[in-house]
Amino acid sequence: MDYFRRTKIAGIIVEDKVETGREVIILGWVRTVRTSKAVAFIEINDGSCVGNLQAVINNPEDFPILADILTGAAVRVAGKLIDSPAKGQKYELAVEKLDLIGPADQSYPLQKKRHTFEYLREIAHLRPRTNTFGAVNRVRSKIAYAVHKYFQEHGFVYLHTPIITSADAEGAGEVFRVTAFDLAKVPMKDGDIDFDEDFFGTETFLTVSGQLEAEIGALALSDVYTFSPTFRAEESYTSRHASEFWMIEPEMAFCDLQETMDIAVDFLKYIFRFALEECADDMAFFGKWIDKTVQQTLEHVIESDFERITYTEAVKILEKSSQSFEFPVGWGCDLQSEHERYITEKVFKKPVIVYDYPKDIKAFYMRVNDDGKTVGAMDALVPKIGEIIGGSQREERYDVLMQTMKEKGLKTDIYDWYFDLRKYGRVPHSGFGLGFDRTLMYITGMSNIRDVQPFPRVPRWAKF
Repeated sequence: MDYFRRTKIAGIIVEDKVETGREVIILGWVRTVRTSKAVAFIEINDGSCVGNLQAVINNPEDFPILADILTGAAVRVAGKLIDSPAKGQKYELAVEKLDLIGPADQSYPLQKKRHTFEYLREIAHLRPRTNTFGAVNRVRSKIAYAVHKYFQEHGFVYLHTPIITSADAEGAGEVFRVTAFDLAKVPMKDGDIDFDEDFFGTETFLTVSGQLEAEIGALALSDVYTFSPTFRAEESYTSRHASEFWMIEPEMAFCDLQETMDIAVDFLKYIFRFALEECADDMAFFGKWIDKTVQQTLEHVIESDFERITYTEAVKILEKSSQSFEFPVGWGCDLQSEHERYITEKVFKKPVIVYDYPKDIKAFYMRVNDDGKTVGAMDALVPKIGEIIGGSQREERYDVLMQTMKEKGLKTDIYDWYFDLRKYGRVPHSGFGLGFDRTLMYITGMSNIRDVQPFPRVPRWAKF
């Protein structure tokens, strides 16, 4: 099949690695075919870039296979790369040999140039062949590489945290339960499900976060990060929510909240810069067809010094504003996207970090401040969406952690191991979480999380 002999189209039209006059082999899928008596043109895409390579056949009568080559077919084309006289393309391929690898008929659903995203979600198995979703998948791949590159270059250890866990890290209860029970014959004990009889001998869930396990790693290896799928059984149908999503969660020992903010900002700017520099071809596509401001938005974040204000200061700003908000503002409320966007877009006109949130609205593991009312939590806000990163300094004091968990009504007995981390060589430590899929929405300008995930999992939808 000439896998190792073929030339990727990106190497020709994006990276400009191939000299004209050279014999090349292209393997790809047909986007369009135009045939006349004198000449035939086949637009081929192999998924390596947005652009197609035009294959030109000057003697169509010598290629009877052309009659069987329709849009969507897979082909092998061999010929000589030449300068193109046509406007809008630098090269084309003068065809010497044409083979049909896999035919496609007139029922191929991607015949038109443009389809709605709603329609393409219905044929998610074919949508990667479109320009938009080819670009999304390439950028997703490269930004995933950038995540690992950043942390590896900064001495972090990549930690594989469990997908199946007995701990609900957020304490919110919106979890998928994992069981091997026959649901028609669930064992009961004293009126409750007897999880002692289940596969793991305890109640287990799909993880909502790898943070708690990452703390184990950080308190031995100093700096770790986890980059893995997480799950939430939340009945939400918004464009920003999915039931399965990927999280990036670094955890740092000997690190306080202010230092965590520094790392979060540096990391965010790094992956935005990586997108602009290493995904330039696809980013240009998003700027033309999806969101004309997407590159400018990323550049603004990269070039900005993040403003830092306390939650209390943020609430005062919102209360004094003349803005009409859907959700009322007051000390103790959880800031909504409309509040966050007002602060970053209208007040400071640049990214903002809000920190020291009320204790009552934050998770049990966040370090209680000296005032007893707030915790060392922080959210990084950016224009257009509001919060993009959430993090905190973790509570390292055994007695304070125990008290907080009791106040929140959590079962402390299942967290014996978590308390042991506070008993044996405790140190200040911090971390943050960045939703990978939402970050890709920000980078690409795509407006729905279902359209940056190759195989989205949302309520009432688990195809494939």
